[in-house]
Amino acid sequence: MSAEAHAAAEHAPTAGEYIVHHLTHWRNKELVGPFDMSVVSYDSIIFSVLMGVLGCFLLWKAASKATSGVPGRFQAAVEILVEMVESEAKGIVHNANSRKLVAPLALTVFVWIFLLNAMDLLPVDLLPAIWQWIVGAAGGDPHHAYMRSVPTADLSVTMGLSLGVLITCLVYNVKIKGLGGWAHELIAAPFGDHWALYPFNFLMQIIEFVAKTVSHGMRLFGNMYAGELIFLLIALLGGAFASVGLGTGIALSLLHIIAGSAWAIFHILIITLQAFVFMMLTLVYIGQAHDSH
Repeated sequence: MSAEAHAAAEHAPTAGEYIVHHLTHWRNKELVGPFDMSVVSYDSIIFSVLMGVLGCFLLWKAASKATSGVPGRFQAAVEILVEMVESEAKGIVHNANSRKLVAPLALTVFVWIFLLNAMDLLPVDLLPAIWQWIVGAAGGDPHHAYMRSVPTADLSVTMGLSLGVLITCLVYNVKIKGLGGWAHELIAAPFGDHWALYPFNFLMQIIEFVAKTVSHGMRLFGNMYAGELIFLLIALLGGAFASVGLGTGIALSLLHIIAGSAWAIFHILIITLQAFVFMMLTLVYIGQAHDSH
């Protein structure tokens, strides 16, 4: 091994360092504790906004090109999606007036989360390498240039989405039942309308709201984080050829291609399913806000 190759091998990141680097966000400061609200993940914000704009553009494009004649493939796909969401909303939220807002909201949730999840299909080293090159060209340290491209693998993003659903549910609770009616429901259900049961009813209601919100965000985060981690582990197979023999290296490279392709194809189902589940739970929780105990 030449001196240059030996030096490069010494400075090459280990598997653990590679994964940690790819799982580190571009932030304004170090995270202190799991609930440090002063920390901002710039990469999650940037890609969330970009995917939101892209989703709005795609839906606007379909609406602007809609025709009463034979639809094209893109228009047909969007129409199927809209009809599917409308059908699900009609079966869960029985208030026709509420569905005028809830159905488009559910459609937005599905499209936006699907696009956020789909960022996981990009090569894991593509955007981080581009960002490191930009930082290095600007005179910065590329080794400390972090970039994660899957916003739904960021707990702050998924919990922010679930908090948005919670706020929507609270608004509909007040709108449908009235402030007094909802306040009475908080202390009268589920155990019964008796003064001795009021504290237990209220406690159970709060636990229910917290549990639904936390599980709503954690479910999406956990699945997408695990998917991102598997892509990183598969990527390590492709880089292992540098430290093994030629025959083993070729075998690992072929395994990397096969495993990466298979997981990417299967992951298309995962990202779609996770977007659908998040949308359905959004409809279910808003539908529950319309029901009286």
